[in-house]
Amino acid sequence: MEREGRASWMKYGPVVSLFVVILSFWFRSPQNEVLDDRLDTVLSSLLRAEGKVGVNNVARPKVAVGFGGCVDLIVDGVSLLNKIGLAHTDQPLHHDLIENEVQLAQSFAYFFAPGAAAERFVLNDTFFSELVEASRDLPGNRWAIGGNAPVMAGRMATEGCDLLLGGSFSPEFTDVLSEHIAVAGNIVEEPDIHLILEYPSGASWGQYTSRRANRYIVHSDDHNPYLDSMAAFAEKLKGFDPDLLVVGGLQMMDNFPFQSGEREALLSRLADLLSSSSPTIGVHFEMASFVEEGIMEELFHYVIPHADSLGMNEQELPNLLSLLKDSNITVLSDPNPRVATVLDQMREVYRIVNLRSKEDSDTSSAKAKPLTRLHVHTLAFQAMIVTHGSKWKNTMSATAKASLTANRHVCGSDDIDPSKARLIMDDSFSVSQREGSVRIPLQESRPVSCWDEDDYEICVAPVLVCTEVYQTAGGGDNISAAGLVLQI
Repeated sequence: MEREGRASWMKYGPVVSLFVVILSFWFRSPQNEVLDDRLDTVLSSLLRAEGKVGVNNVARPKVAVGFGGCVDLIVDGVSLLNKIGLAHTDQPLHHDLIENEVQLAQSFAYFFAPGAAAERFVLNDTFFSELVEASRDLPGNRWAIGGNAPVMAGRMATEGCDLLLGGSFSPEFTDVLSEHIAVAGNIVEEPDIHLILEYPSGASWGQYTSRRANRYIVHSDDHNPYLDSMAAFAEKLKGFDPDLLVVGGLQMMDNFPFQSGEREALLSRLADLLSSSSPTIGVHFEMASFVEEGIMEELFHYVIPHADSLGMNEQELPNLLSLLKDSNITVLSDPNPRVATVLDQMREVYRIVNLRSKEDSDTSSAKAKPLTRLHVHTLAFQAMIVTHGSKWKNTMSATAKASLTANRHVCGSDDIDPSKARLIMDDSFSVSQREGSVRIPLQESRPVSCWDEDDYEICVAPVLVCTEVYQTAGGGDNISAAGLVLQI
């Protein structure tokens, strides 16, 4: 009788499934139908905007990217903390670095509840090794190429560029890189492991619930902070003749126990490398999670004056602005800021950095580059400021591409499925928090809004936010890299 029932289901199951699908479509609410149509229109419009500009695959753009790299071990953060029996805390606190279980619990809770990305150095090698060992057999874990430079290089190679990557890697690491990536650096036996604690929106740990999907990263990296590939990178750079030079991964130096003056000497060498590059080559600096005021001041002195493009997320933007204005670190900011808030912060960063650039050029022999491109990537939208007449082109298409790449990376698929996405950007946004500012409606058929102000153009594009998250780590690097590809 049981076999007959099973046979009957096998016979009629497909018909029943089809009937269920038809019923669900038939009884779909008009509101859902409108939302689905809206997402479809926004997606097709973004794809059309992205497709207006192609990459020259005959003469592929050449990009040099430094520094460093690692192997990411990606796990479900809550599962790992539960596995090691980490006690919940009722004191979410910020720590510059992690030395023990109590500090890990407090730091994780601090960023987990608002859903803000964070990265911290673990000073205790033994504790970090225990975390890695506990992660190795955790169900669902994954290994991936990590580090800002390799991730950005990988995305740019996929998008049609030839790359020079500065980093010291193991032979196994370089074997899995794209054929379009040449490596400049030393050979190491074992790559550093960075532990990526991912969590979805609505995840719970103790009394805390995450407001959005994100990640908390810990590492005990003792190679990458020294930029040990810089000499080999500088040597190969001479014959590479890049269209663009990208610098990232400098957050590895944040709160690392250098000897006195050691970090500043390394950044001074980096400044020499950047200043020796041709002024016609664009230099992009990708920001990251910096919490030490000392390194930020050194970046203002040695790196940012040589960059004409900056990329960052919604946490890093107010942190940078706070340091520029008040010399203070802003550890945690609104993880879901409004468009007007971000645009006002971008305008201020653009103004202050360029003012400093002019003052530095007037008072020293070293010529500081003006900031001509600023890209901020948030969960809900992408925003760019590009100076009129600068080397950066195709801003509208680049903003659209950055938006689409956000979904592609986080969902883990090149094909965007509107049924696994939602729009969380407002139906209209104000261009500024100033009273009387213009509001711009989100037009589904033309979702990228661009307009001129002062000496620059601003473009804003909504993100089709992925609702079935595969991975958030590396999102900013992929997004920034994809946007740059269309602008060089």
